[in-house]
Amino acid sequence: MSIPTPHIEAKNKDEIAKTVLMPGDPLRAKYIAENYLDDPVLFNSTRGMLGYTGYYKGKKVSVMGSGMGLASSMIYYNELFMFYDVETIIRVGTAGSMQEDVKLKDIVVATSACSDSAINTDVFGKYHFSVTPDFNLLLKASEKSKELNLNTHFGQVLSAEEFYSNMSEEISENMRKYGIMCVEMETYGLYTVARRRGKKGLGLFTISDSLITGEADSAENRQNAYTNMMELALEIAIG
Repeated sequence: MSIPTPHIEAKNKDEIAKTVLMPGDPLRAKYIAENYLDDPVLFNSTRGMLGYTGYYKGKKVSVMGSGMGLASSMIYYNELFMFYDVETIIRVGTAGSMQEDVKLKDIVVATSACSDSAINTDVFGKYHFSVTPDFNLLLKASEKSKELNLNTHFGQVLSAEEFYSNMSEEISENMRKYGIMCVEMETYGLYTVARRRGKKGLGLFTISDSLITGEADSAENRQNAYTNMMELALEIAIG
């Protein structure tokens, strides 16, 4: 396959930075570009999946939507890594807390991800591949979080295949007992593709709702208001 790809219309590799921030929502990508990047230029609008490249503190950074779930996001992870020579993807998303001490608007950094997905079954058979991020990106996340004085949790996340899942209360309780921080839908795919392509990935999340208390933030806040996570991701990107 050559560029542009079926899902990304950028005609030249240099239209996209080596590091790309990827929210699920393309409108959050637009918000980040317009509010944090200098001289942002649109490089993709195919299927409404907006992507921009600009400069943050003088360094080139891109931001692009990925859509929701493994199936959508892995298309973009693969094409960015394989055809546009992207080296690092930082997921910036929202998640539902599975722990009492992980509160609304807290940040979670995924030190690993588990999933009900079978995407790695053909590769590893009966062995369950444990997906993890790039270690140096984790270190940067820890350092920058301390510098910014953010309330950040580090731990394993669940990347669910279904938003409206039928997970039993017993399984959910076991996950909480084993320390699963939160549930989202894309990180297992990002860490898998990054390992497969020899690239770097990291997942950051703002807690938008809680499976413990039933609290939930507004749709508008999920799109625009999670500035702490956005700033942390940008600081890691220029690291």
